[in-house]
Amino acid sequence: MKSMDDSDFHEETLNTEEVFAGKLLHVHRDAVRLPDGKESVREWITHPGAVVVIALLENGNLLFERQFRYPLRQVFLELPAGKIDPGEHILDTARRELREETGHKARFWRHLGTMHPCIGYSNERIEIFLARELTYVGHALDDGEILEVIELSVHDALLCVRDGEITDAKTITALLWAEKILSGEWPLPA
Repeated sequence: MKSMDDSDFHEETLNTEEVFAGKLLHVHRDAVRLPDGKESVREWITHPGAVVVIALLENGNLLFERQFRYPLRQVFLELPAGKIDPGEHILDTARRELREETGHKARFWRHLGTMHPCIGYSNERIEIFLARELTYVGHALDDGEILEVIELSVHDALLCVRDGEITDAKTITALLWAEKILSGEWPLPA
């Protein structure tokens, strides 16, 4: 059986229409030609991208935050994160979000990888960072941002995933990285 090449999956955009332009998100409806020649419609959302930070404390615990997320109308337990501002370098975003949300800065930063949380309907990417050698310098929360900072061990955080107390995709993905790196199973990327 012949393996398919990536080009065998390509969908050609025939036209695109922006159906909603919000402050953060833009919704598009595209007409596409499928690889078999048929036409279809794709609805998708543009997103500026975001970062998530694995903030490792000296005691081995990680910083988490509890905050209300409006779309699901509930409080979530998640790692510090935030959107990338236009023209902002991803490391600058990670530094800013760690400081704003947890009041910490870090001496050591490492970019670990990228995740795409909703590939079926959005181009959002989330850049995963490890921050170590933290120093508390004071909170700088955005207006209207209300959250509680807590610390958990990786083990306890993974139990929270198992027990359904952490359901946020970026946090679950970053915890996989944290567990593998802190155990030595995965080397730190160069």
